[in-house]
Amino acid sequence: MEIIEAAGARIPAIGLGTYRLEGETCARMVSEAIGVGYRHIDTARMYGNEVEVGEGVRASGVDRDALFVTTKIWFEQLAPDDFMKSAEAAVRALDIGPVDLLLIHWPNAAIPLEGTIDALNRARDEGLTRHIGVANFNAALLEKASALTRHPLACNQVEYHPRLSQETVHATCERLGMAMIAYSPIGQGKDLLADPAITEMAARYGRTPAQIVLRWEIEQPMVGAIPRTSNPKRLAENLDVFGFELQDEDRRRLHEMSRGRRRLVDPSFAPEWDDR
Repeated sequence: MEIIEAAGARIPAIGLGTYRLEGETCARMVSEAIGVGYRHIDTARMYGNEVEVGEGVRASGVDRDALFVTTKIWFEQLAPDDFMKSAEAAVRALDIGPVDLLLIHWPNAAIPLEGTIDALNRARDEGLTRHIGVANFNAALLEKASALTRHPLACNQVEYHPRLSQETVHATCERLGMAMIAYSPIGQGKDLLADPAITEMAARYGRTPAQIVLRWEIEQPMVGAIPRTSNPKRLAENLDVFGFELQDEDRRRLHEMSRGRRRLVDPSFAPEWDDR
């Protein structure tokens, strides 16, 4: 497993996203993922599955210190006192000790960032998390958050796939020493994976379309990915992306494709995006 080193954190390049995984299915998928080699598990308060993620971690039998678990605080809970209460509740729900990475899930223009960043730092000071970071921040907000924080920010988690460029955010993350972790890294379904350019590459490399896309992402500096699946057969497939490399021309084609900027996640409270 390749590791991204950022702000003192050692983040496995491929993780399991758990959005929309619920109940027994969630616990089982987390345990099975760890069993096939995943060491990075991502959840969030908003997902409503932290209890089940924790159950899956404990059921795996793998030493807690060998795993990297992330959770995120929802944008409505970013006032300092609310943030701390939510972070404490997250750690209680997971019941696996401190999380490895605690993120602001989305920025909230109605709540001053200064107070939220201070609360994020306090969560680390008080032992709720080993590392801190953000998600869905544009470049300007990354600059501001980096200037406000006392502890370094380890990552910015954003939507990223071959139909959505994140060139400006990625460059900012690199300059600030932060990882960029891609959610929806295979585009949320069959549409992207059926693209003729990607299926042609997959046939040529003897790989699946998902493996081509994930390999393209993790070959980029300081980029990781957290694909979600509810299909146990896909777990090992999504992790098996470390035994080959893309050719330069194929990397270029996928970068060109991403300039179409087809965003899948764009709620009304999202910030003003870069690279529109």
